Amino acid sequence: MNRSVTRTRTLLAAALAVGIAAGPLAFPATAAPSPAATTRAVDPAGSALAQVIAGLPSKDATAALVRVGGTEGTWRGTTGVHDLTTGRPADPGARFRAGSVTKVFTAAVVLQLASEGRIDLDRPARGYLPDLIPATYGEVTVRQLLNHTHGIPAAEMPGDTVEEWYARRLDVHDPRAMVRSATAQPREFAPGEKQHYLNIGYTIAGLLIERVTGDTYEHQVAARVLGPLGLRDTYSPGTSPRIEGPHNHGYQTMRLDDGSTGLRDVTVWGATDGWAAGDLISTTADLERFTRALFAGRVVRGPLLEEMFTLPKVADHKSGEPAAYSAGLSMKVLGGREVWGKTGGRWGYNAAIASTRDGARTLVYSVNSTDAKGQDVNPVALKLMLATFGMPSS
Repeated sequence: MNRSVTRTRTLLAAALAVGIAAGPLAFPATAAPSPAATTRAVDPAGSALAQVIAGLPSKDATAALVRVGGTEGTWRGTTGVHDLTTGRPADPGARFRAGSVTKVFTAAVVLQLASEGRIDLDRPARGYLPDLIPATYGEVTVRQLLNHTHGIPAAEMPGDTVEEWYARRLDVHDPRAMVRSATAQPREFAPGEKQHYLNIGYTIAGLLIERVTGDTYEHQVAARVLGPLGLRDTYSPGTSPRIEGPHNHGYQTMRLDDGSTGLRDVTVWGATDGWAAGDLISTTADLERFTRALFAGRVVRGPLLEEMFTLPKVADHKSGEPAAYSAGLSMKVLGGREVWGKTGGRWGYNAAIASTRDGARTLVYSVNSTDAKGQDVNPVALKLMLATFGMPSS
């Protein structure tokens, strides 16, 4: 059985498990929350969403924060615990690690600079960073960095298991050193020939932003996106491994000190290996506001916004399936409609933003996954996506 069929059957099975209808779902206006519940129930979709996040903490997740919005109506849900030690309820306004959702912010800043004529998407990235990108990768364009068609392999990082990575969780990684490590290796394919989703293109994009502006990547994101949109709970942590302000704890299943397998608190974990590709900390309210503004053309304006909704006409490097990633976003047909968005994973935290192209329905979630960077999609996160948008089209 090929990978595409297997994946579709897996998604369908998950959808049926929570009783999701095949067609688009109606979202009536949100009712006032019940004092006895941490969700706001609406039918029919609200009950499906509430069912998805009921019963946390579980083996898959310890908490979930969910916001569904758009012109079709709204729904809010919070379940699970703030931490396993006290067992107190999860904070619905908690900050969390957004992981690769960061890439959407990075792409937006690059596209803003392109609209100002300060970056040419068709110019080789080496033209901006000749001291960092070798001639081997001299043909890689800025656009190819953003849509993962550059052919640059991942940087070599120490460790092979989650236990080894946990032991080095406070290591500080320099983005320039990561780029040098990556570009010292042979290319995976000729630029523009295939697509391989990796962080390295966005690490280079962050350095490109700094070179062009003469400013830090973090300040450019804050000045161009966070500040104008009033995203006061979203920030880059820099070298700090902690989440500042209110947050729910993250946990990861791993081998413990006594040799048994169980959950370890991984809330404190540095994100410098992600940087411009995955270090942002945010809230569901901030990410929902960002998603609405982005899809409405208020972050990237004019024709350059279409870069975020244009898939390159190449195949995936590993699966051979059509490319699924654009500049910053990815696309999946769900419930008969194109759904664009981005997922992210940092240890203890899975996050996502998603929306129909017209903004009729949006989804933002944070799921405190117990295997946030595993090979398979977290079951709670997957069911939330299906409950919001419907089953995948064949």
